[in-house]
Amino acid sequence: MIIMDGVGIGASDESDAVQVAHTPVLDTLRKNAVYAELRAHGTSVGLPSDSDMGNSEVGHNALGAGRVFAQGARLVNESLASGEIFQGTAWSTLRQRAENGGTLHFIGLVSDGNVHSHIEHLYAMLDRCAQENIERVRVHALLDGRDVGATSALKYVVPLEARLASLSSEGRDYRIASGGGRMVTTMDRYKANWSVVENGWNAHVLGQGRPFPSASEAVNTYYQENPGCTDQYMESFVITENDAPIGTIEDGDGVILFNFRGDRAIEISRAFEEPDFSEFDRQRAPDVFYAGIMQYDGDADIPRNYLVSPPKIQRTLSEYLCKANIPSYAISETQKFGHVTYFWNGNKSEYIDESLETYEEIPSDTVPFEERPWMKAAEITDKVLEKIEQGHAKFIRLNYPNSDMVGHTGNPEATRIAVEVVDLCLGRLLKATQKAKGVALITADHGNADCMWKEKDGKRAPMVAHTLNPVPFFVADFSGNKQFGLSDVNSPGLVNVASTALTLLGLEAPAEFEPSIIKLQQSSCDIHK
Repeated sequence: MIIMDGVGIGASDESDAVQVAHTPVLDTLRKNAVYAELRAHGTSVGLPSDSDMGNSEVGHNALGAGRVFAQGARLVNESLASGEIFQGTAWSTLRQRAENGGTLHFIGLVSDGNVHSHIEHLYAMLDRCAQENIERVRVHALLDGRDVGATSALKYVVPLEARLASLSSEGRDYRIASGGGRMVTTMDRYKANWSVVENGWNAHVLGQGRPFPSASEAVNTYYQENPGCTDQYMESFVITENDAPIGTIEDGDGVILFNFRGDRAIEISRAFEEPDFSEFDRQRAPDVFYAGIMQYDGDADIPRNYLVSPPKIQRTLSEYLCKANIPSYAISETQKFGHVTYFWNGNKSEYIDESLETYEEIPSDTVPFEERPWMKAAEITDKVLEKIEQGHAKFIRLNYPNSDMVGHTGNPEATRIAVEVVDLCLGRLLKATQKAKGVALITADHGNADCMWKEKDGKRAPMVAHTLNPVPFFVADFSGNKQFGLSDVNSPGLVNVASTALTLLGLEAPAEFEPSIIKLQQSSCDIHK
């Protein structure tokens, strides 16, 4: 199973890097393989509405689970609507910290991208703080520019500053204390670059960073100094008054990370919770009560305290295969390694059965993705070719991150190269699969590279977020034993892929899985004819 991360089906115009790219392998697949288009966003992957873009987390959850589970944003929405989020022990303890003189800190992505967070969740909790007369609140605002417009930070920062000012009455003091772009401040993932987390720690906890009188002035200054700067790469900043930071995190405080998605929340959570933390020098580790809006890793118990319970995803495809004694192999580079393991397995970080499973991570480069759009696709391909040659693993899954990670940079030329790299590697894998008389299932988890810009008033604005477009689905059968065609599933989505994989393996899917996209029929696919 080959997951071309970020390859959607776009408008087939020049804004569509997948269409513009030279992709002879994908072109041949479209003509000769079993082909369908899959829903990869909104309610089809457990998000609140069909206006919500898909993402890699929920996409891989859906691929591995075989059915729809309510996901992060939806769970938080429901908990806020019912008030349940404020009834648990975590909120009670945070309130007690504040009543005892501590500050309540909120760290998270301030946007409405609804991939890692939603600013309305923050607003709801801020309003609750005011209702409960919590006196001192500080927000550590991470800037998006990735799941929303590339330079849209002021759209969120200015109203947030106004909201905090309006709540600062009757003895309350609510302000933004620090911030920075998500790719350089706090939100690293998979241990790719701990200095990102260190930057966040220095700004949020220690008050170390470039000083500004307000967050909006910080953003405006960075825009003026570097007109090409996008929000996600904006330097860390600290809000000061009388030459002193206004919101360092101190002993006795409470801290809430209000991002609901797990991958970019685990490392900063570890920095707050591990007494023997050694990934960087924290300089000091304040005695705080730390909680995530959700628990980000149930196996590792990260964090120990959380406001909303994550989806309980049981009986995944991997569990089924282990019980059926099917050896498997999962691989990607660091940027998406957790997606083919942790998210794929229902938000569980450990092996299900180490005797049957092998996970392999190729370390990602730590340079801007547009500078090396090939990333580690060749290395991933080489490893998979070795596994195919060895013949032990009966189910191999891999993720090529290129089209998504480079697509997020907003660089059309680099994204086109990223798509072409994936196509080139795909050709190598298909030849090896044909030689091994195997079957290749090729799909994606969401769109991204399929829309590189939007036109408004005759000007092109970079589109760096995921799209709402469907994703391609191909089956190339080289086994010579069985031939497959499309089944009669109406509006198939990513959740139908698990049953499809079991059908290709000659196994019967569990009744609770969504049905297979394919069925046996008398036809053939010769990709290299």
